[in-house]
Amino acid sequence: MADNQKIAAEILKAVGGKANISNATHCMTRLRLTLKDESLADTEAVKGITGVMGQQFKAGQYQVIIGANADKVYKEFAKISGTENESAEDNTVPVSGKKLSLKSIGAGIMDTLSGSLTPIIPVVLAASIFKMIVAVFGPDMLGILNAESDIYTLFTFVGDAGYYFFPLLLGYTSAKKLGASPVLGIFMGAIMLHPTMVQMAADGTAFTVYGIPCNVQNYSSTLLPIILSVWAMSHVERFFKKIIPDTLKILFVPVLTIAVMLPISLCVFGPAGAFLGKYICALIIAFSNTFGFVGAAVIGALWEFLVMSGMHHVMITQMILVFSETGYDPVVTLGAASASLAVTGMCLGCALALKGKEEKSLSFSYVVAAFLGGVTEPGLYGLGMRYRKPFIGMAAGGFAGGLYAGSMGVKAYAMVPVASFLAMTGYAGGSAMNLVHGIISGVIAVVVAAVVTYILCREKKA
Repeated sequence: MADNQKIAAEILKAVGGKANISNATHCMTRLRLTLKDESLADTEAVKGITGVMGQQFKAGQYQVIIGANADKVYKEFAKISGTENESAEDNTVPVSGKKLSLKSIGAGIMDTLSGSLTPIIPVVLAASIFKMIVAVFGPDMLGILNAESDIYTLFTFVGDAGYYFFPLLLGYTSAKKLGASPVLGIFMGAIMLHPTMVQMAADGTAFTVYGIPCNVQNYSSTLLPIILSVWAMSHVERFFKKIIPDTLKILFVPVLTIAVMLPISLCVFGPAGAFLGKYICALIIAFSNTFGFVGAAVIGALWEFLVMSGMHHVMITQMILVFSETGYDPVVTLGAASASLAVTGMCLGCALALKGKEEKSLSFSYVVAAFLGGVTEPGLYGLGMRYRKPFIGMAAGGFAGGLYAGSMGVKAYAMVPVASFLAMTGYAGGSAMNLVHGIISGVIAVVVAAVVTYILCREKKA
């Protein structure tokens, strides 16, 4: 059994200690650190820690790849690094001393998206499962649940709630990431979701904020408006904390921060973010209608490389935007799901091709980890990075699965952000054949990846 406390302590020491940590988060398999001075991180020391599979610096984060127990290591790391219960001021990521460039700005955007979206993935997953149960067992498919039953109604609004209240969830997570007060982030999200605001948007009511014309929007299920608003709020709040005496901060900082943010959020960033989100969704849908099957295939071939580089968070943002706007995704999820299962196929191909007893055993364990647990890092780094050729098989499987799903017009009706076989449940919700073709695309991804990997790696040495 892994000694998570020891792993966390060794990682903290290797990355420069407590004083070098600006922010710490985690996803299902990685510890994601924002360091004050990246040069203090001893990469070789990190790689040599028992229990660590690898590391990479991507999207403004120092990512330590741990595996399925990443959440447990993070819990211990948060305790000893002092990031567990830190204040908003302590959590602020310093930007001074870093030269502004397109690269640094892009890394900052990626870091913000990652730090804001990653913590809400469990909510998205839970909501998607409830929506999937309603879709599969409801009247449109198996007919086990009656549309008038309480359980059908309950699971429907539980599933919808996970998406509807994105501004509240992201108000909290983005505030933590950007160094603002999390409760003010939630408050900002609540303002944007207030029933009066929603009703005015539905009625097309003219409205002003301090006399400034406001393009009233319904911000339910949106991402960009609240993230942009909290980014601005973090600077406004920081300004008031600097100029207001300590004895008056508890009252005047939150009041003045929100008072200043109302026109900024409701008249500028809110409408701009909503417009940008709708524009992105429209482009994706138009792309799908024109030649979406090619897009799904390309994403399937490249997805895992995007994951390793951290760039997949841009695609995840698009996935969430499309789901919240249209209720389904015809492109990105198809490729991502195929790519995830292609990792299983890659590991299976290696398990069949490699000659060494230990290599075979490890490869089969990676098959189980990827297919059942959705943990792809062991396969990606233990086989793909080690032998290189298996990556070709993985890309081929992801491409083939995505191509089939795209050409059959498959749509994903629930975002299931896991890399296991459960990713196929996202295709439930439409017609029965939509689910069938979605599952077939997953099988194709596994088989093609396994066959191509086996052919390339069947020699004694891969």
